[in-house]
Amino acid sequence: MRTIATVRWIANAAARLAGPHGSVAQRARDAGCSRQIVYEHARKVKAAVEAEHSGGPARAVLIEQVESLRRENTQLWNWLFQTVEFPPGKQRELAVTAVAMGLSHSQVRALMAILQGAKAAPSRSTIHRWVQAAGKVAGQILQQQDRSCQALVQVGCLDEIFFHRRPVLVGIEPRSMVWFLGKKAVDHQGLTWSQELQPWTSLRYVVSDGGGGLKAGIAQVQRIRHATGQLALEKGLDVFHTKRDAQEILNALWQRVERYWERAEQADRVLQRANRQGRSLVGLTHPVRVAWEKATRAFQLHEKRATVWKRVERVFSVFRPDGSLNDRAWAQEQVAWAVPRLPGSLWSKVRRILQTKESFTFLDRLHQELSQLSLPETLREALARLWWLRRAQPKKSSETAVAGYRHAAPLVQQILIAKMDPNWRESYRRVAALLSRTVRASSAVECMNSVLRMHQSRHRTLTQGMLDLKRLHWNTRAFLGGQRKGVCPYEHLGLGLPCYDFWTLIQAHMNATSTGAHTSGQQPTAMALVPS
Repeated sequence: MRTIATVRWIANAAARLAGPHGSVAQRARDAGCSRQIVYEHARKVKAAVEAEHSGGPARAVLIEQVESLRRENTQLWNWLFQTVEFPPGKQRELAVTAVAMGLSHSQVRALMAILQGAKAAPSRSTIHRWVQAAGKVAGQILQQQDRSCQALVQVGCLDEIFFHRRPVLVGIEPRSMVWFLGKKAVDHQGLTWSQELQPWTSLRYVVSDGGGGLKAGIAQVQRIRHATGQLALEKGLDVFHTKRDAQEILNALWQRVERYWERAEQADRVLQRANRQGRSLVGLTHPVRVAWEKATRAFQLHEKRATVWKRVERVFSVFRPDGSLNDRAWAQEQVAWAVPRLPGSLWSKVRRILQTKESFTFLDRLHQELSQLSLPETLREALARLWWLRRAQPKKSSETAVAGYRHAAPLVQQILIAKMDPNWRESYRRVAALLSRTVRASSAVECMNSVLRMHQSRHRTLTQGMLDLKRLHWNTRAFLGGQRKGVCPYEHLGLGLPCYDFWTLIQAHMNATSTGAHTSGQQPTAMALVPS
């Protein structure tokens, strides 16, 4: 405590306030200070006494209030460090992006309630309005981007998926995974498919299943292009569906084997029980023998059909079992051998597909593109075999059972190629690029259908605006892994945009619309999509 200093202050104040003339100067000499300090002490002592007896809160109470406010301020700062800035713009961005990724409106609201609290979180109807407005903008953006993509999309995988019996026409560019066609249609007839495919004038090759409407639509586009002298459109049948159909038949045959086997085992147990009980076996042995004969025949039939299919399935590969390039002649030779060995109505669809010309279109395209590389045939075949040895990783067989074959074979092949052409590496890159992008199956569009099925399981309906929103998000979403890691489908396709961010594109388009960038229905240019 400052006892001595306080007494000195009081003495100085007394000399100033109650002392006779000259007491201030005398007090300053006695205290060893200046007269100004005596005046200052007097002022402060007077103010302290007035504050203490003015009728307001006491000093101790004020000190307690100050300490309480300090503690509260410290607690508020600690809470602030743990919070996230979540203005209305960020709320809308989170809601729209989450729905585009597949979450439902209710799920989005539940997440936002965790961040903001149940009362502060936007309602489900508000989220719906945000998503509806963003879907409309996404459709306008896609109209412009689709026009730019029409010159870049040359290969397409096509299919349809149904939402409450309403078809959604889907088209994917397999190399970049660009979702270039997403249309909710009234039907999936040939005319509908034809109208959707006609704007894509650079399409040279499409892969699809054997659906009637899709097949008719592609055929109509082919006739129109032929009549107008446009670029020819080739069609290939999806290898995946053919293999799946055959596997389903083999599974059905195996299920029949299991049924006959269970019946034979049951009849065998009845026979053994009668034998243990000492009863007559007359009339029991024959059913057991017949049951086991049926099970044996069913098993042998399954093994026979499975062996045939295993051999003929190789016609859908780019390479033959010996590592040489597959071609239509060899594939049709294998099909001619297999068709008589796959009899019955069960195999009728598979036989028809095997004998369809479109089943091996991918082989014709592959050899045509390889022939355009202007390389000697022997060099092309050697480079293709090197690619097979490096990437296909053939399984060991009686011919390749030597230890270390998988490591030594590519090196030996590389030495042989170097003797043919010392500068073979550039040619190898060109051959490898063609082999790696050979499209045999519409697996790319099946992947997209799986994304839509996730949405289908969470939403009652799928509007065109919602479909456009999902399509724009997919095309601007950067891949997290694989060969396309770090780039989005649009960027991988080669579509030049000032910005590839999903929300930035939508927000910039909204700003351009609100400021009058659209005049007489004209869409904003690509540069208008960059936010200021």
